[in-house]
Amino acid sequence: MGSKYSLIYLTTGCCSPAQMLRIASKTGYHCIGARTIPMGLKGERTYDLAGDHQLLRETKEAMEETGITIDSIENARIHDGMKLESYEPFLEAAAKLGVRHVLSNIWSSDKSYYTDRFGALCDLAASYGQTIDLEFVTWSSVRDLRESRALLEAVNRPNTSILVDTLHFHRSQIALSELEQIPKEWLYCIHLCDAPPEIPKNPEALAQTAREGRLYPGEGGIDIRSIAACMPNAVRGIEIPNRSRWDLLGYEAYAREALQRTREYLEETERGGLI
Repeated sequence: MGSKYSLIYLTTGCCSPAQMLRIASKTGYHCIGARTIPMGLKGERTYDLAGDHQLLRETKEAMEETGITIDSIENARIHDGMKLESYEPFLEAAAKLGVRHVLSNIWSSDKSYYTDRFGALCDLAASYGQTIDLEFVTWSSVRDLRESRALLEAVNRPNTSILVDTLHFHRSQIALSELEQIPKEWLYCIHLCDAPPEIPKNPEALAQTAREGRLYPGEGGIDIRSIAACMPNAVRGIEIPNRSRWDLLGYEAYAREALQRTREYLEETERGGLI
């Protein structure tokens, strides 16, 4: 059986879950990763499946119509002053749709605090049969694989994993040998994209590329093949937001092109299996 490909929220320019499901169905993906927990960003489109019953109904209908599943939701961030209970409605709504994975990252500099809150989030997710997938982000408080591993070891919960994004992997300058030493059961998902080899120095530039300037695999300077080879059984999330290509192609054609270019780069056929 070949790899499982997931269409990740940012790739479709922040479409609704129902729109993403239909795009995924038309373009060859197996599942999607949707953002259903608002992050409070300026200009952010919110898709509150917990509070918007019509949206939840439309999402269920799209799942039934397409046969595509929602593999994961984002983003249950750990930050100062957070109220853990505020996440529960979002996890509960996702569980009703069969979602078993919730992305998180860390935005507090207080290590004791974020360790405690991350562990509590894992416990909350466990009550809904979900895992918490920790994504290290190069301008966040847990910035690399080493810090991610330390956090998972500290909380010692069975429903945790590390989400490896090739952009953040490259920009945190991780050695492949470090990834090879991570327990395989912690490596559930990889987000695939490319970027220029140069690493910006300030958070604003780091974020700009991450949110709207990523490249197809093979166009930049990231050794994606080697990273992916360390995670052969991971779900392959296509997270390649690119504003200029959205404007040129539209979301559906762009999602199709992103998947096709990724498969070609990884030398993987539509029928599955590495050549």
